[in-house]
Amino acid sequence: MKTFGAADGFGGVEKGVSLSTPPTATVSSPIDGWVVYAGPYRSYGQLLILNAGGGYYMVLAGMDRIQVAVGQFVLAGEAVAAMGDETARTAATAAIGAAQPVLYIELRKNEAAIDPGPWWAKTNIEKARG
Repeated sequence: MKTFGAADGFGGVEKGVSLSTPPTATVSSPIDGWVVYAGPYRSYGQLLILNAGGGYYMVLAGMDRIQVAVGQFVLAGEAVAAMGDETARTAATAAIGAAQPVLYIELRKNEAAIDPGPWWAKTNIEKARG
């Protein structure tokens, strides 16, 4: 796993979060938003860009199959894509040497990457810890 702001190994910093997933895992939308791009992008697998409004965009990459279309409105928690199996190698899996598929998540505000950490909902366990 790579976190926002961590060294990227090339002299820069990570602009998003990279998470290992089980093979063929379902990817759910982290936000309500309009699909503005859905398709392949370079060596990053399938790329999905969601417009949350107010200048916020969520970028998801590394999927094998996208299940939504440009112009469609999706709700947070809605299934939008599926990861590939362990044989699919994207730039993200190669960069971190992962044996499992890797989902890349980037939050952008007015064209600049921002830390998505404050956007993630806390689990009940995290809430209980304070």
